[in-house]
Amino acid sequence: MGFVHLHVHTEYSLLDGACRIKELAKAAKNLGQSALAITDHGVMYGAVEFYEACKAEGVKPIIGCEVYVAARSHTDKVHELDSENNHLVLLCKNKLGYQNLIKLVSKGFVDGFYNKPRIDHELLEQYHDGLIALSACLAGEIPKALSANDYNKAVETAKWYQNVFGKDNFFIEIQNHGIDEQIRILPQLVRLSKETGIPLVATNDVHYIEKSDSMIQKVLVCIQTGHTVDEDNPLGYETDNFYLKSEEEMAALFSAYPEAIENSGKIADRCNVEFTFGETKLPLFDIGNKDHFEYFREMCYNGLYRIYGDNPDKTLVDRLEYELSIINSMGYIDYYLIVQDFVRYAKDNNIPVGPGRGSGAGSLCAYLVGITGVDPIKHDLIFERFLNPERVSMPDFDIDFCYVRRQEVIDYVVRKYGADHVAQIVTFGTLKARAAIRDVARVLAIPYATADRVAKLIPFELNATIEKALSDSPDLKLLYDSDLTIKNLIDMSRKIEGMPRHASRHAAGVVITRDRVDEYVPLATNDDAVVTQFTMTTLERLGLLKMDFLGLRNLTVIDDTVKMIKRREPDFDIEKIPLDDKKTFALFSDGQTNGVFQFESAGMKRVLTQLKPTGIEDIIAVLSLYRPGPMESIPKYISNRHSGNTTYAAPQLEPILKVTYGCLVYQEQVMQVFRELAGYSFGRADIVRRAMSKKKHDVMERERNAFIYGDDDCEGAVNHGVSEKAANEIFDSMSSFASYAFNKSHAAAYAYVAYRTAYLKCHYGRE
Repeated sequence: MGFVHLHVHTEYSLLDGACRIKELAKAAKNLGQSALAITDHGVMYGAVEFYEACKAEGVKPIIGCEVYVAARSHTDKVHELDSENNHLVLLCKNKLGYQNLIKLVSKGFVDGFYNKPRIDHELLEQYHDGLIALSACLAGEIPKALSANDYNKAVETAKWYQNVFGKDNFFIEIQNHGIDEQIRILPQLVRLSKETGIPLVATNDVHYIEKSDSMIQKVLVCIQTGHTVDEDNPLGYETDNFYLKSEEEMAALFSAYPEAIENSGKIADRCNVEFTFGETKLPLFDIGNKDHFEYFREMCYNGLYRIYGDNPDKTLVDRLEYELSIINSMGYIDYYLIVQDFVRYAKDNNIPVGPGRGSGAGSLCAYLVGITGVDPIKHDLIFERFLNPERVSMPDFDIDFCYVRRQEVIDYVVRKYGADHVAQIVTFGTLKARAAIRDVARVLAIPYATADRVAKLIPFELNATIEKALSDSPDLKLLYDSDLTIKNLIDMSRKIEGMPRHASRHAAGVVITRDRVDEYVPLATNDDAVVTQFTMTTLERLGLLKMDFLGLRNLTVIDDTVKMIKRREPDFDIEKIPLDDKKTFALFSDGQTNGVFQFESAGMKRVLTQLKPTGIEDIIAVLSLYRPGPMESIPKYISNRHSGNTTYAAPQLEPILKVTYGCLVYQEQVMQVFRELAGYSFGRADIVRRAMSKKKHDVMERERNAFIYGDDDCEGAVNHGVSEKAANEIFDSMSSFASYAFNKSHAAAYAYVAYRTAYLKCHYGRE
């Protein structure tokens, strides 16, 4: 292998690295480089994203980190003695090396944080196996000793590192960015290598991709330090050579040391870390030596008899057995047991719990064991929307709790599984369009009034981008074309837009692991809480169990109301209120819904007064329809409901769409259409629904053929008596609608919360 970059800072060296990960992997490929390392400052935030981006480009990913080594012990935090720290590059050779690196990086945050996450010599002695170390830039221990003209200390330090990491696992790093001090100590590093036998390796301290990107990096550092680009900045870079250089540039720079170039490739050959995705690693739910499946099955049957009586209908038993077989075969029995356990804890301790949210409400088993509170049979909710054998990502029970007492449930989970088996989850604040404009303007010393004028021309909407604003706003485009200062401001803002700005803690996400969390992922600290360094989606891909413990204020409002009611009606039970209360539906129909969960907006009230809901299915439908996209179906829904004139493109649609007066409203209905009209399995139907919602046109065109004419796994609509023309029309209407379709399981659960608040407002207004 030729030259390989082993010292690289991505956008996750926050407000310092300017290499966007996907672009970085592409650039390495375009330079003909077959491997690339990630060595962000003190963190591993980007490791998995980097791994996937490199794999996608056919470039070998090398996982590493440039760690901070404390001057004394990592637990010493005395200002005069411990403000300084030294850089060290660590690269993983194998799985053991990766596990040791995540241990070191985690301890750097959890125990050693002082200005930076710091480790020390003692930790390196403990966790060095499987790692290769490089002596780092001018901020490394050895270069620092040489800069202080203490050659003997440099030799002593180098020998210590060689002794700890082993003869072939420690390298003297040589760099040349045209900085005087680097050039001055280079001969001494070479001499040190010769005298100790420690090999050289050439690196470039990459902070941006192209040489021309040096200004982007300068702007990021100025945002971090509060400087402008014209001021002297202690964290600034003296030259514009910190880019992803080609092998030819590096070979020319170090022509006197060809072995240092070769060694970069040899190191890359030895670094082989692979991540495994999609393999579920659930925590152990301890019930002694009982069989987990039988234990759960019994729990479900107890619920079945309690809710549906001693002789439940055969269809119920069949549905239960079917769900049990899927949950068991996919390895999620313990998942249900874990969720059931903390929901039960909340209920036993009078902590209000929501009736469910998301697709989990479609599971009969979840309803029977008390995880959810909505009857999926009554509302025709589909289990496969939550879990099916063809689903690749982990299912998700998101649970709402009273927002005041939510933390008590998390504390219970920490007690039950152990503090080192539970962590909260990192999330990143990014440089959003408006903020990027304001930040860049400050750094470029552009007057506030100018920045404010530009920022306010960017619409205040979700996922607004500068690019979109330029095409949508003639005023902004005019300014951009006519004012050079504003053009420069916007161009620079686009270059940093979307980059991570700071790390924070996800509001609700918690991960629970079988072994200690730091056996799987690196940890950081945020507001004194321990958080994973990987985001929620990455944790899911790695097969770890993440839960959303959400705080919902309305549950607290309902609970406080019920407590007051019980003072005069001790037997009152919110779970047992009638669901066909005429007064409550009159309140909805009159749009008197101030204080009613999800129904307070003027637009929602207008729809209610036109529709005049008479049952809970109407409430579920309105919750699903009142959003961008489906709103277009509201007039048809209301008209069909009042006129009773509903027509269907094919008679087979009637049983599916009758509940919504011929309108396609729910994701579950899309799945049912695939199933009933074309003979799809629900699992495959869910995959196609997802493809439609993400507008994956190639998948959809393949499926159109299968939907109409059938294939090896389904019969097709034509073979079920649907005309070719009707089948095409139905497929088109599903395609255009699927990206807006709503999850009925979620809507049903939230409709219950809405109905309960309306009922209480109606009958117990004072409370």
